[in-house]
Amino acid sequence: MEGLLCFLHSPAATPIGRPSLIYASKSKKNSWLRAKLNAENDPLFQAATDAASLRFQEMHRPEPLFVDPYAGCFVHPNVTMDLKKCSHQYCLATKFIDDKLLRAVNHIDGLKQVVLLTDGMDTRPYRLNWPTSTIIFDISSERIFKKSAEKLQGVGAKVPRSCLSLHVPLESPDIQHSLLAKGLNGNRPSIWAIQGLPVMTLANFKEILLVASSLAMSGCLFLGELPAWLAETEIGIKPCTEKWMSKLFMSNGFRVDMIGYDEVARSLGKEVASIEYKNILFVAEQLQYSDDQMETWRRESQRVEEEGDEEGFEEL
Repeated sequence: MEGLLCFLHSPAATPIGRPSLIYASKSKKNSWLRAKLNAENDPLFQAATDAASLRFQEMHRPEPLFVDPYAGCFVHPNVTMDLKKCSHQYCLATKFIDDKLLRAVNHIDGLKQVVLLTDGMDTRPYRLNWPTSTIIFDISSERIFKKSAEKLQGVGAKVPRSCLSLHVPLESPDIQHSLLAKGLNGNRPSIWAIQGLPVMTLANFKEILLVASSLAMSGCLFLGELPAWLAETEIGIKPCTEKWMSKLFMSNGFRVDMIGYDEVARSLGKEVASIEYKNILFVAEQLQYSDDQMETWRRESQRVEEEGDEEGFEEL
């Protein structure tokens, strides 16, 4: 991969460095995000902890947007509490994503597939009221996920009964194959959400879209947050963000809508914190068939054609 890679800023908009990464590809020669970092000074771990701290503080507000009973196991006991009246954009996005995920899976019959691209400390598998037969695939850094899993086990966190949570290491050499090996079915509905996943260069994010477009059925949703600086990575071009997003997602089969944080705040009766927060909240719908759907269609067409040939031969 060419060039140095960047990461998504933490929820507090703090730069967290430029580790070396590799990426995924729809060509079946996929590799994925691999971070080679000093364990004693891990910017990914710090960013995930910062996000957990915001969720912990939100839970203790007079009228919280959501309740995360497990966020506290990730933060320092002496964390400084900031319980201002205005809601942090990260927490507004978290609430928005929570609601979209649950609304989507509750309208799916049978097996429900949820793919979460996370920072390794996402507590959604444990704190959300998932319906029966939900399978959650958490894609995140293995080293952070392992540390988090130990802490969550220590506080008794469990996924709802009749549901299953599976981890797919971000460092997997073939993330698409890993998802399929874990049981993801491209002929079944799925919903994809990204929040906290270390985001790299624009080229790398396109690879993420390729993986999602390969596995998500027509009509499925991909939503979450992206760093706004991705829109500024094209040399010499500063496009309108909305047009840029539309072009980027449509080239991978998705129709996308940008969602304003102030719009989310108004719908919840909240005010947005007046801080710099350079992320883009979005919802995208898959318009094309997944690879599995295309293969099923190909086989069915071949079967119909062969049966037609046989009937024609009998008539002769």
